[in-house]
Amino acid sequence: MNVIYDGTLEGLFSVFYEIYAQKIKAPLIFKESVYQPALFEKAMHVETNSENAERVVKGIKKKAGKNFYQFFYAAHNDRDNIENDLFAYAKIILDSQQSRSTDYSNPFVLKVSQYGKSVGREKHRMEAFVRFRLTKDGIYFASIEPDFDVVPLIKKHFESRYQDQKWMIYDLKRDYGIYYDLQKTERIQITFNQNKIGILSTSPEIFSEEEMDFQELWANYFKSTNIESRKNMKLHLQHVPKRYWRYLSEKTVKV
Repeated sequence: MNVIYDGTLEGLFSVFYEIYAQKIKAPLIFKESVYQPALFEKAMHVETNSENAERVVKGIKKKAGKNFYQFFYAAHNDRDNIENDLFAYAKIILDSQQSRSTDYSNPFVLKVSQYGKSVGREKHRMEAFVRFRLTKDGIYFASIEPDFDVVPLIKKHFESRYQDQKWMIYDLKRDYGIYYDLQKTERIQITFNQNKIGILSTSPEIFSEEEMDFQELWANYFKSTNIESRKNMKLHLQHVPKRYWRYLSEKTVKV
């Protein structure tokens, strides 16, 4: 049977709960945004239920132990068709008397571990490469376009390090972000009046005069310390892949 959900993480875990509750055999899970119904196919749409989702998470966490983070990170790999691998992993973990979270001879355990590592790498890169810029509204703003949906995973990192200033991190690819107002962090969506790409540049229409001066100062410093004769572009790209350059002040500001 085809099982359809809203594409959210809570929605996916709600699906896992319903599959077990209704004893559905051989389910195929799809996001509603990509599902294309065919004639004579049975399909069930599962509504997101926070309580049911939490029960699933607690069950997997209890069985997987310290390796639960592999599954949790993997669940933030929001590419299409990953849901069934995640459910296969969850079923293996939940149905086993002993922990099988490190049984890499099982193809689904191995897959989820690999998914988790990929998401984890992207999480750490976003934490390292995000650069805030001060807007005219007094908010430190950063735009990102990560390969995976890592905004929920980097939330605690920035909350702990930037407690004394208002900031916003916005995922342009997924069109949502998080905003910290000195007291709490909330999920937000922005309606852009112009092309989103404009927010990636340092524009005097958006950012404060002090920020513009700082950007130029930092770019000049980076240029002055960059010894041309010692440049090793291959090594540089290994540590800072080119697709992350758009977030870095020293790469985006022309001097």
